[in-house]
Amino acid sequence: MDLISEYGSAILTSFGLTLRLAVYSGIFALILGAVLAVFRVSPVPVLRFVGAAVVYTFRNTPLTLVMFFALFGLAYQLEFYPAPDDLYENNFRLAVLALGIYTSTFVCEVLRAGINTVPLGQAEAARAIGLTFTQNLSHVVLPQALRSVINPLASVLIAMTKNTTVAVTIGVVTATGVNEASGQMKTMMENEADQILLIFIIFAIGFMILTLPIGFVANWASKRFAVIR
Repeated sequence: MDLISEYGSAILTSFGLTLRLAVYSGIFALILGAVLAVFRVSPVPVLRFVGAAVVYTFRNTPLTLVMFFALFGLAYQLEFYPAPDDLYENNFRLAVLALGIYTSTFVCEVLRAGINTVPLGQAEAARAIGLTFTQNLSHVVLPQALRSVINPLASVLIAMTKNTTVAVTIGVVTATGVNEASGQMKTMMENEADQILLIFIIFAIGFMILTLPIGFVANWASKRFAVIR
């Protein structure tokens, strides 16, 4: 209990930062992943090439390297500073950028798999009545594809939430100097070496609280919006 009373506020703050990082990165990943999926199934060869190049590059690169590239490559070498007046906000936004791009490649492949589950005859029927590729995709294919991949998308978002721990490598902290969850856990383990097991349990429960609702909501939504063929 002494551990909770001493570090309780810092723990809550660290998980708040982790949640904010997960939400922003998730929104960015879903949007960019949808764009990449459209590129991957586009009839335009250049767009298909761009989509494939982005997916193959970032999906097969360790997230730690992507984080390092965002900080040392974009920020230091190319002087790309999303929030130049605030170092902590700058690192946070770079982490969102890195985590979002990395996760978007997995979102893209999930959506592409969903698109492939839509019967070809429906797309052909849409073209037959004069719908363009964009209209066909937005009104016929994507709505069905999204409904069929709710659980796989949830798995990607759960993995992304756990991957926020990699943000410790570029020093994502709050304005008061509190690290995100994994960084705070490391700090507490260094300061309270005799209570490592308890610290681990506290942070494991914290991540379960963050990720379990995603699975529950996804299970409900997949049943509620299941595609009936």
